[in-house]
Amino acid sequence: MTHHNTAFHQLLKPLSRHEFEGLAKEHHSGQKLRSASRWDQFIGMAMSQLSGRQSLRDIHSNLESQQDKLYHLGAKPIARTTLARLNEKQPAKLYETLFYKLLKRCQQQPSNHKFRFKNPLYSLDASAIDLSLKLFPWAAHRDDTANVKLSVALNHGNMMPEFVALSDGNENDMIEGRKFNFPKGSIVAFDKGYVDYQWFADLTNKGVSFVTRLRSGSVYEVIEQQDTNSDKGILSDQTICFTSAHAQKRNAPKVRLIRFLDFESGRLYRFLTNNFKLAASTIAAIYKDRWQVELFFKAIKQNLKIKAFVGLSRNAVLTQIWIAMITYLLVSFARHSAKEGWTVQRILRVLQVNLFERKSLKQLLQPELFRHKKSEPQMRFTL
Repeated sequence: MTHHNTAFHQLLKPLSRHEFEGLAKEHHSGQKLRSASRWDQFIGMAMSQLSGRQSLRDIHSNLESQQDKLYHLGAKPIARTTLARLNEKQPAKLYETLFYKLLKRCQQQPSNHKFRFKNPLYSLDASAIDLSLKLFPWAAHRDDTANVKLSVALNHGNMMPEFVALSDGNENDMIEGRKFNFPKGSIVAFDKGYVDYQWFADLTNKGVSFVTRLRSGSVYEVIEQQDTNSDKGILSDQTICFTSAHAQKRNAPKVRLIRFLDFESGRLYRFLTNNFKLAASTIAAIYKDRWQVELFFKAIKQNLKIKAFVGLSRNAVLTQIWIAMITYLLVSFARHSAKEGWTVQRILRVLQVNLFERKSLKQLLQPELFRHKKSEPQMRFTL
């Protein structure tokens, strides 16, 4: 019988333990850790992400019950008080750095989106992670709400969050969005919350294309009109320049304004882009595909632990969210073992109930290949 490590052990293979320990030394605060290590902390918190543990006591009990299997991971059960202290005191920056180290390894996988053009395609958006104002007063957003904001630029080629930032809930989406350094030649789709004339100019100067929607009340002048095909819903394709003093002060570039009628919903959209090469129908399709980043937020909120937190401090919350993002990357990396068409969300659900099973990931994620065929009886008796 073929021996397999646990599914959890196989899932962690892309992580270098040596690299992790180096980062742990770099991002350490206070006295030397004695009763538990940062690796023990990571294993406990990652396990809770994948298995849906609800509390520190729940995490500790689950780790103790799997103690013999943790040995092969180089980890041990961690007391709930120790885990709480590490989450609160030890810098969450370790896991932010680890996320980007792992991302580089995951980016080596094949990447190909559904469009015919070869440019990298990203969707940019931010989502609020709600918190209790009573329990998390440091995250106060308004008088009656508290949250932190997760900003993500999702790569459509591999469906991985290639740019991630965490910020206070009252911070404008643009602040983190402008920090993302998109590669030259890429295309970025975002909603009207990111409309900023200076950023439009910066992206254009860097050779990055954007696709967004026109804000109502924008002042502009039509420079050129292109022929359109109304059969595809393209009502007009114009080259415009923004003429307001606000736009001119910020060097707003010339852009295309595409009026598109969605036949299914009957809604009229006005798209803005600085890409003058792609067809107007392709621009409309790119913005429609921006929905993928919304599906990403839905998947992590439904399947990972970023809605209920096991610590109350800012550092504890950031630690849990960054470990959730690392877990998402690990599951994304494991998709090569899954059946074609399986989403990260579906893989997470399978792993949740098979985390400590000694089966290969391929056996778990492509079960039809391993089903035993019914053998023919060697002898038949005819009556």
